Amino acid sequence: MHRQPLLNMLVRYKSHHPEEAKVADRICHLITTSPDCFERHCRPGHITASAWVLSRDHRRSALVLHRKLNRWLQPGGHADGNSDVVAVALKEVHEETGLTELERIQPHGQPIPFDIDIHRIPARVDPSGELLEDAHDHHDLRFLFRATSEQPLVLSEESHEVRWFSRQEIMDLTQEESVLRMLRKAEAWGDAE
Repeated sequence: MHRQPLLNMLVRYKSHHPEEAKVADRICHLITTSPDCFERHCRPGHITASAWVLSRDHRRSALVLHRKLNRWLQPGGHADGNSDVVAVALKEVHEETGLTELERIQPHGQPIPFDIDIHRIPARVDPSGELLEDAHDHHDLRFLFRATSEQPLVLSEESHEVRWFSRQEIMDLTQEESVLRMLRKAEAWGDAE
């Protein structure tokens, strides 16, 4: 498993987003100190990957109503041993939205994440109170994609719903700062294009 390309990505990311250096450093620490960081059993957290997906005309973004968390989020998931986080993000988009014709956008013209985030996943228990999964952190690397054609969204078993949302609809839908941050970053990229 090759970790150096991901570490290099995060160093470049910090040069473009110095305000997020602490988060990048925490992710780098996990990668360099946890041999199993790409596995979902790694604690206190592990690497995940997700995607902010724009419609072909850049006016809408695809979000899924996550089944376990019951929140509207970008498609994403576990690396399950794969250190190629871009491939993981793309696989998750395919699985959770059905979108297959996508173009990766690199806002800074370099292979870096679009966004990074560390967020706490709460413990899950079954109806009898038995622990199914302990609380842990997702060290999420996010990438920007654009649908290259009009494609129907396809609901997966991992979500309650999948939809395209306009900027205003997202702002009305959620107060989730990491989602709103990606919305702002996508807008800034579109303005700079």
